[in-house]
Amino acid sequence: MSDPATTSLKFPSVEWFQALRELVNKDEEFRRLGSIDAVMGIKAGGRVFVITFEAFECTEVKEGTEYDLIDADFYLEMTVEQWQELLINTRENNGADLSHTLNTLDLTIQGGISDNATGDQLRADVFFRVNQSLQHFFDSSARLETVFE
Repeated sequence: MSDPATTSLKFPSVEWFQALRELVNKDEEFRRLGSIDAVMGIKAGGRVFVITFEAFECTEVKEGTEYDLIDADFYLEMTVEQWQELLINTRENNGADLSHTLNTLDLTIQGGISDNATGDQLRADVFFRVNQSLQHFFDSSARLETVFE
């Protein structure tokens, strides 16, 4: 794969999430935050992505369906416009500012951004337990050249 920091990547796409995966798997700071064992879904513009974290790395990124969210511990759902605002803010600030962190967005966007397809509260709570690692994951996108649909 070419250098993800110099290649324009469209969001949302498997290629974008793969590039982000590549960045964090080379990032000592991501490992320093601790082990993360979670399956996260992403919903953006009618598309679903499933991202798997095991121990100190992101092990898999794939496009999925709504049905795949049943196997996810949680999923993050925003409109494409909300994702775009988050990613532009992240790029401009080299990481999300305080009004664009995942935790803040979950608290301020009507209905929150984190959900669980099964209603299992223990699995839904994974989002909050690994939030710092997830924030670092998305903050790393500041190093990607992102274009939008």
